[in-house]
Amino acid sequence: MFSFMWKSRYSVGVKELDEQHQTIMKGLNELHEGMMCGKLSEAAAPLISNLVSLAAEHFVTEERLMESTQFPGLADRRAKHQTLSNKVQEFIARQELGDVAAYSQFMYFLREWITRHMENEDQDYTQWLAEHGIR
Repeated sequence: MFSFMWKSRYSVGVKELDEQHQTIMKGLNELHEGMMCGKLSEAAAPLISNLVSLAAEHFVTEERLMESTQFPGLADRRAKHQTLSNKVQEFIARQELGDVAAYSQFMYFLREWITRHMENEDQDYTQWLAEHGIR
């Protein structure tokens, strides 16, 4: 079964960010479960809305911590967050227009992005935040 599972290698060493990552994974699993149980049509909108809110909150938190420590990669990170937000909105629009392939492509895209994001991109700031007392 398709699922997002937390692994210690995803940890960025900041409790708040790790908890947000785990909550986002849980939300993605709930969305997938709704689809697998045939409840996507009634469950999709609130679950996707919840995920969008969770991601926005996470991006704000991450960027706030980076800004407070003057992380040199902040501008690049903001751009990546905006690109992801735009891509998610594209998938939502496609689904709302009845594109039956949008959901599976959306989930595949998020699975790849989240894994790459947590295993690689987020690790870029882990040491920086730790050196600046953020845990």
